[in-house]
Parts: sequence; C-alpha cells; structure tokens
Amino acid sequence: MPMSKVETSILGFARGEKGNLLFHSKDPRTGDQLETAYAHASESEISKACELAEKASLPMASLGGMEKAKFLRNLADRLDSLVEELVAIMPLETGLPEPRVRAETGRTSGQLRMFARLLETGNWVDARIDRAQPERQPMPKPDLRAMLRPVGPVAVFCASNFPLAFSVAGGDSASAWAAGCPVIVKAHHAHPGTALLVGRAVSEAVRECKLPEGAFSMLYGSGSTVGKSLVTDPAIRAVGFTGSRSGGRALFDLANARPEPIPVFAEMSSINPVFVLPNLAESQLEEFVSDLSASATLGVGQFCTNPGIVFHPGGDFGSRLIDLYLRKMKQVEAGPMLHSGIRESFDQGLNRMEASKDIAVVLRSEIDTQGCLAGPCILKTKLEDFLTDTTMHEEVFGPATLMVEYEDANELMKVAEKLEGQLTASFFGTIEDLNAHADLVESLETKAGRLIFNQFPTGVEVCGAIVHGGPYPATTDGRSTSVGEGAILRFVRPVCYQGFPDDLLPEALREANPLGITRSES
Repeated sequence: MPMSKVETSILGFARGEKGNLLFHSKDPRTGDQLETAYAHASESEISKACELAEKASLPMASLGGMEKAKFLRNLADRLDSLVEELVAIMPLETGLPEPRVRAETGRTSGQLRMFARLLETGNWVDARIDRAQPERQPMPKPDLRAMLRPVGPVAVFCASNFPLAFSVAGGDSASAWAAGCPVIVKAHHAHPGTALLVGRAVSEAVRECKLPEGAFSMLYGSGSTVGKSLVTDPAIRAVGFTGSRSGGRALFDLANARPEPIPVFAEMSSINPVFVLPNLAESQLEEFVSDLSASATLGVGQFCTNPGIVFHPGGDFGSRLIDLYLRKMKQVEAGPMLHSGIRESFDQGLNRMEASKDIAVVLRSEIDTQGCLAGPCILKTKLEDFLTDTTMHEEVFGPATLMVEYEDANELMKVAEKLEGQLTASFFGTIEDLNAHADLVESLETKAGRLIFNQFPTGVEVCGAIVHGGPYPATTDGRSTSVGEGAILRFVRPVCYQGFPDDLLPEALREANPLGITRSES
C-alpha cells in the first residue's frame, strides 16, 4: 500500500518536519479517512514559531495603516482565487455543500477588505490629544497624547464550524493583523487540508507585501499539547478562540496561570433564547415556524447563533405552534455534522435532556453511527420546570430546539434572571409587546451581546455595528466582539505619550495631523 502524502506546519517562510506524530482528517459523510497525513508540530517547532512572531512584533507594530491594508487586500484577492480548490477539498473534510464553501470564501475575503477600509481611514486608533498648559495654576498641565497600539503576537485557534471565516485567515487573524500583531494559527484537526490551502496563501501574501517573516505561522496538532504550549509561551500576548466552553475555559485558565497572564477572547456557548410575546398574531405563526425551522437547522444546527430555546405562550396557541413546528421539522432531511466529536456531543446533549422527567420528546431523528449524519429534534417543557432544572439551560450544539411553554408573560422576567450570558436574545411580537415588556428587554441587555426584534439570530452581518459577543459563558470577555470592525479592539491597548517632541510621536498624534484622521483634541 503506498504511503500517504505528509503535510507539515508552516513556520514563517519554512515548513515543519515530517517525522512527527501523524493524523488524518475524515469525511464526515462516510467516516472514511482521507489520504493525506498531517504532522503534529514538535515543541521545537512551536518555539520557533513563537520566536519568529516575537521578532516580528516591533516591525509589525511600526507598519502604517496603508501597508497593512495592502497586505489584507492582497490576501483577500488570493482567497477569492482559491475558491475552486476550496470547493474540491472543504466538502470532503467538513461535509459542507459547495454553496456554503463559496459563500464562506466571500465572507472571509470580505472581512479582510472591511479591515483594510478601516485601516485606510485610520480613525479607529482613537487618537486623543490634550495640549500643554504651562501657565495653568497651581500646576502646569503637560502635553498628553494617547492612541491604541498593538499588544504583540496573537495565538488564533481555528473553529470547526467555520473552516474559513473563523479559521486561518478568518476574523481573529484579520483583526489581529489589522491591529499590527503577528499571528500564530493552531489549525483545526477536522479540516487541515483547507487550512493548508489558506495558510499557503497567507505566506505568499506576507512575502509579496514584504511583511516580517514571523507575521504568520500555522501549527498542526492537538489542543491539549500544541495548544497548551502555544498559550503558555511567553511570546504570546493574547488568544483568539471559537469553540466549546470546555476548550475555551481550558485556554483561559492556562493563560491566567502564566507568570504574566494574558487576555483570552474565547467565544464558547450560547442557547440564543427566542421569546414569543403574547400578541404575536395567529396569522404570523406559519411564517414564524418556517423561519424558526430554517434558522434552527441551518448548517445542521452548527452555528453559534443557532436558536436553541423558544419561550412561547401556552394554551391553544402553544399547541398549534408545536404542531406546526413538528410538521415543518419533519420535512428537514438529516445532514452531516462537521466531525464525529460534534456528532457525539450532540447525541450526549440530547440524552442528557431526555433523562429529565420534566422534558418531553416531540421529535428525535435517528443519528447515523457510521458517518456524522444528524436530523432535527424538538423537546418541550414547562416554564416552571425550566426555572428549576439548570440542565435545560445548557447548549445542545446541533439541530435541536427546546420549546418552553409559559402561562403568564410576566414570569419571563424570572427567565432573564436565571439565564447565563448569551450571544443573542430575540423577541417576536408587536411594538406594544416590546413596550409592555420593556423590563424584560432591559434585563436581557445585561445578558446578551445582540438584541433582535422579529428576526432570527443566524446570519451574522459583518459590519461596523455588529456585536458578536456576550457575557460569560458566551465569551470570556463580554466587552468585545469577534465579528465586525470592533474585533480589532481586542488586540490593542492604549498608550499615552507625555511631553514627547512632535517629530518623535506616532504620525496619528503629531500636531499637523498628517494622516488627516478624526481626533479628540483639547
């Protein structure tokens, strides 16, 4: 039998060794192992990547906005040119269909260009100028000027559910490069071939745009070994992660146990509650159910904004809602989940929910044990039982919905008090409903990063105003977003320059404002 082709990590402009421990990805539709093997990064290779990133840190920080924008646009063009190759490899590794591959390629190149535009305007640096007042009494006021500066090398962990948009050249990497930080990516074990295609494109863009070699490296290996070594290396100054709560929390704990702790921006888990308020019209039920089904099963339910729980009125309205939803969900075909680990976790989550005496199973599709196929599921319970059983509050990542019936909408305030931090919270009803339940909206503002009215949470718009974050455990830092222009703020810190000569200040802070940016001045 011929030996498998072996691919290795990317260490700046070099490649890793082929003699390390090997692994293969699998086709989630069949369970078949794919031919190419990938070598785990050794400890020396991890150290080399970190050394290169540390060496690149100051040159990266000195790059101007136009230089960084040129790199991001170059990389975006390269990604767009790779789409046919991605269509060939990505479905084999993930089970995702061709239209999703093309759409995610466009989203990924689009967000690179979004950050390029942000850099070209330059206003994001939040330049603040307080001029000296030497005659002020009783004490003179010094000249003070502040702006945002990069934190240094960032470790980015690829997500399984977004092999492009939250992976090698995804939002975490793009925002870190935009901030002026070198990036070391830990590739995901489920789609290493996709990662390699994109990783090569990044390396080529780094070379062509004459960025320092350590601006990018990519490592293969497990989170428990490579990931641990990466996060605990002194060169790393911040971490970006999208994945499970257990994975994100493990990285967070490692980072905080370091002699010099560093920030971890981990997006982890969310049930994204949907609140059907009392005045939603019967005539709107068909449309609501159709859209709910589409949102809950989008990508086989493997979106972090998947609406996992719906609070709805009881009585005849509730019975009709459940009946319509059951009929709609029965029409949805099973699809492949991204890998066996996610499929097994989904099965375990459903078993945990079914074990509760207060939960009834309305629909549970069979789960394929050979491949990773999974179908839609519906469970239901009463509000009073939800409030007392915290197992119902946990995310079941996949195409499952827990329907929670309430009799008195005023009781929903108790839900808001009990809920953990969420990425989103959605409300369906009338404007009068929103006014009548303003206290519920205000309470959920403290629990979610995005509040939505008469729309579903899937389909995250990549733009300036989007917030894709939320209080713990949705993320480890509810003050940030991992999508949109605001994502750049995770990888910078404010630096103040006091009494500096004008020609030694960063251009953004010089008196003549040579960049022509908007500044706060006094």
